[in-house]
Amino acid sequence: MKKRFLFNQLKEHIPRKQITLLVGARQTGKTTLLRQLEQETSEAGQPGYYFSLENPAFRTLLNEHPDKLFDIIPPLQKNKRTILFIDEIQYLDDPSNFLKYHYDEHSEKLKLVVTGSLGFYIDEKFHDSLVGRKRIFTLNTLSFKEFLHFEERDALASSVPSGKIPAIHRKALDQKLNEYLLYGGYPDVVLEPALDEKRLLLKEIADSYVKKDALEANLWHPDVYMKLLSIIASQPGLFNSTSVASNLGVDRKTIEAYLYVMQKSFHVSVVRPFHKNLAKELRKMPKLYMNDLGLRNHFLNDFSPIGIRKDRGDLLEMAFFRILLDNYPLEDIRFWRTQKGQEVDFIVEESRAYEIKYSENLFKPTKYNAFREQYPDIPLIPVFKDTIIEHTL
Repeated sequence: MKKRFLFNQLKEHIPRKQITLLVGARQTGKTTLLRQLEQETSEAGQPGYYFSLENPAFRTLLNEHPDKLFDIIPPLQKNKRTILFIDEIQYLDDPSNFLKYHYDEHSEKLKLVVTGSLGFYIDEKFHDSLVGRKRIFTLNTLSFKEFLHFEERDALASSVPSGKIPAIHRKALDQKLNEYLLYGGYPDVVLEPALDEKRLLLKEIADSYVKKDALEANLWHPDVYMKLLSIIASQPGLFNSTSVASNLGVDRKTIEAYLYVMQKSFHVSVVRPFHKNLAKELRKMPKLYMNDLGLRNHFLNDFSPIGIRKDRGDLLEMAFFRILLDNYPLEDIRFWRTQKGQEVDFIVEESRAYEIKYSENLFKPTKYNAFREQYPDIPLIPVFKDTIIEHTL
């Protein structure tokens, strides 16, 4: 079974005292990762146990008292640390209290490796009660390089971050990039060879799992939540919550609450504007990106080839955003825009700027003179469909 690139980071964190908390969108492979880590632990001769809190009997026990854990697993050993892998920790009534209790009482003999999704991540108690006791790892859908690995095209994958693609690999890489741009990186979707089945899997993810996020967050209008995702997919760029609220017949606070849930369920990212307190620069209105290309295309109901699509520039921009998101904290990714509409797609770490165009002939250097004059120390790098792979880090 293929391993996610995050596997080694998680493995290296297991010997540490901190709780290892794995979060991410549903269907990205968190359970598979836990199972793989459990198997590796067992093969190393270390006591390790896995269970899921989707099991109602286990939930009932642990909601009574955290010590009921020892009705589920054997007693802790004196000379060996037990590794406990718990899936879906958010289903406990008070997951933060459970984790804090066992960290404070048993961390010398018990290591906790847990997965959590929406309900747990937005729990306000989480940040307060587990400060210093946990490290969070985020599992996104597959990056392009992981996509190649899962498709057993490792020879191609090895050339992706080199900065220069060998000519012999260029055609195959371009074909695979086109597939990734259309169907994204959900593992089950990537592993499914039939295109019709890929589309059905994405529909299932949207109809069952994405909608489940809205229901578990106790949102009043799950249908509005899904419509909002469709709007975000179809209208990339600046996001005006007041205008969107009016179109959907709800108030602005509802839109902002739903957008918060989308972020915490790892479906949407909010990119803030870069500015240096100049009156002419945009300061507040964000840009939104969906985190998976396939899910975006599902909400658009458009899986036509990128070369004939009217939104091919938007699709490429989103693909480059995913490259950045896989390599930098979200807060280090910004965009620049003035009140006059002058714009640069991405500013990274306040040290590099990127402008994404589908083809080189669409890039007009003089259009960015205002940015270059204002920020002469930040190089502006154009990225095209033919060069985007070379920027995969």
